Amino acid sequence: MEREELIRDLEALYRQGYRQFLRVAIAIVGEESRAHDAVQEGFARAIRSADTYRAEGNVEAWLWRIVINAAHATRPDRVVVEIGDETDPAANGRPEAENDGDIRAWIASLPERQRLAVFLRYYADLDYRAIASVLGVEVGTVSATLSAAHSALHSSLEGVVAQ
Repeated sequence: MEREELIRDLEALYRQGYRQFLRVAIAIVGEESRAHDAVQEGFARAIRSADTYRAEGNVEAWLWRIVINAAHATRPDRVVVEIGDETDPAANGRPEAENDGDIRAWIASLPERQRLAVFLRYYADLDYRAIASVLGVEVGTVSATLSAAHSALHSSLEGVVAQ
């Protein structure tokens, strides 16, 4: 892939997916202003390293990995993730659900890899192969990670229903 073509692809991803990148960065960093910085830094790193892009795999997955690494680099040592309406996959453009606050808390309480997998799957709409590439794991690990996240969220929901 030519550098100019890659830059055009990155610009298109920026225009179309900035909010998705921001949502995931907020989940990593814990606050919106740092997340904006992380996303900006991630895109800047991608543009700076365009000459080294090997065109193996999906450009979007490559970019996600860069943005996630930038977010990890900018987060404070101890992160308390508060997922607002902008980052709640349950909201997904619909009116507020009764338990949106609970859902946000449950997602925020997931271990980081599970939380990232949930965000990449349901916010970024990445397939398992792309998520595996972003997280640097095997596709089967993505499946197991999402399954564990689903089980944890299901258990939390059952606790509410049982009350």
